Amino acid sequence: MKKIIAINSNTYHGFSLSEAVAGIKKAGFKYIELTATKGWTEHVFPTMSFRDLYRIKDQLEEAGLTPISLSGHTNLMDDQRLNDFIANIRLAAFFESKYIISSIGEAHLEDQAEASDEQVAQNIKNLLPYLKEYDLILGLENHGRHATGKHLKEIVELIDSKRVVVNYDTANAVFYGDVDLANDLKTAVDKIGHIHLKDKAGAQAEWNFPAIGKGELDFKEIFEILAANNNEAPLSIEIEFTEAGPADLEAVNQAVQDSYNYLKELGIDF
Repeated sequence: MKKIIAINSNTYHGFSLSEAVAGIKKAGFKYIELTATKGWTEHVFPTMSFRDLYRIKDQLEEAGLTPISLSGHTNLMDDQRLNDFIANIRLAAFFESKYIISSIGEAHLEDQAEASDEQVAQNIKNLLPYLKEYDLILGLENHGRHATGKHLKEIVELIDSKRVVVNYDTANAVFYGDVDLANDLKTAVDKIGHIHLKDKAGAQAEWNFPAIGKGELDFKEIFEILAANNNEAPLSIEIEFTEAGPADLEAVNQAVQDSYNYLKELGIDF
């Protein structure tokens, strides 16, 4: 069975969505994860005009890219931000995505509220009618203080809905969680429904997320764990480079191409 492997448009942070679409298509990918992260990468956003949103939708279709998921990071601990996330749900539905992704806290803004796991679970339960209405699956990403698959699995189990799964970010487990990646992945694998495939280089706390295969994570082992557990979750490659960022657009395009080539060399069918 062929895997669904996308490129997260956040890989092109600082560049336009048109540039992202061109680079992703040229590399050979057929899927894209659109990014609607407030204050960071707003390649698509609920406040865009209907005309602009349809222009993007047409552009994706012309490029042969399916927007399998939408990254709509919002602080789900904050009651005041839930309406923003509902807007992101509707945005994902407009693009006919199957998944909407969010960390529990803000991804790139400062959290204005914090809550217990039980309160987070209740907040997300309040979103279930919208997920059902628009036939979407919410992937909760391990990020920040909710850093591990083990922790996210516990929250997903509190919610207890087929519409809420773990979005497992391979590098975040190391960078934020400082855990053994293989063991943490195995712990959460039965609740993982979407994956951010991200490499990690340098020291544990160093912001260094290169092209897939250019860092230190063992992707052969990652795919073996997924296969052993019959996990067919779609994967979205995210490359966030170093704190200095990529040198230029060509460097981003090359990293995307290198990731494609590495996965093909690894024998991944996608």
